[in-house]
Amino acid sequence: MEAKTKKLLDDALNQIEKAKTKQELFLINTKFLGKNGSLSELMKELKNVPAEEKPKMGAVLNECRQKIDGLIREKTKKMEEDELNQKLMSEDCDVTIPVKLDNLGTLHPITQTEQLLMEFFVKRGFTVRAGTDVETDYYCFEALNVPKNHPARDMQDTFYITDDILLRTHTSATQIHTLEKYAPPIKMFSLGQTYRVDEIDATHSPIFHQFEILVVDENVSMADLKGTLEDFVKFLFGEKTKVRLRPSYFPFTEPSVEADASCPKCGGKGCPLCKDTGWIELLGCGMVNPVILENHNINTNKYSGYALGAGIERLTMIRYGVSDLRELYENNVNLLKQLK
Repeated sequence: MEAKTKKLLDDALNQIEKAKTKQELFLINTKFLGKNGSLSELMKELKNVPAEEKPKMGAVLNECRQKIDGLIREKTKKMEEDELNQKLMSEDCDVTIPVKLDNLGTLHPITQTEQLLMEFFVKRGFTVRAGTDVETDYYCFEALNVPKNHPARDMQDTFYITDDILLRTHTSATQIHTLEKYAPPIKMFSLGQTYRVDEIDATHSPIFHQFEILVVDENVSMADLKGTLEDFVKFLFGEKTKVRLRPSYFPFTEPSVEADASCPKCGGKGCPLCKDTGWIELLGCGMVNPVILENHNINTNKYSGYALGAGIERLTMIRYGVSDLRELYENNVNLLKQLK
């Protein structure tokens, strides 16, 4: 059997050496190393070899396969390099001719905002957690302290698939999945599409994007939340941007606040973008409701946390001065060119 293996190897090496094209090398590979190739047939004869010689013969056959495969790969690579060199020598290319770049595309403004959000929070130690567009009623509402018949549900008209399965109305469901899987300290960031039964107008859409963060650790306070907000709005809208907090209500945070940013267009002096108030409503946030932490066996005497979430379309509109949400989805090339 060893002699047969040597003859097979010599035959393969001879044919590889004579091959002139990649197609010939492919056929040689199939002939010798294919499923029904010569080497496979030879390996079937191992069953007839005495048990004490099988390890040796197995090693010989494997070495034979490696040599044939290596030589075929090596010659194929050389043929490809030769083809490329020949093509480069035969083609004329003036690399000094200016390239017209006017028609190059760019990322959509919403995607640009998403990447900025990702950059800001990942650099500050937040871990990205992926959520799912389809959720259960429990994760989207009940685990966030919004039981059935809670009036807060009226604020979010929901696409229900069944009585218990729905399209998520916010990314906050990812917070619950995170609390179930991980113990504090937690610094979580998540973004994605969300869905609500809304008519399409200048400020509403049934499909939109949100981002969410959750921080749970020892000695976390509203001061930490405000500090994060101030750094965030300055990163997104400019160093002179200020933050204002107003009391609000969300079932999953206590206390809860609405965060406003000073208008990046007028600097707080008043303009059409901020409706002459100098401020633009930005997002909702607050300290994580202790009930939610306790439901996940987190000691609220030791740990506390804050959460915030915002619509990415809204941040994009503020950042670029877009007044109508629909303009972000209508593929108006003239508009998109201005938002590169």
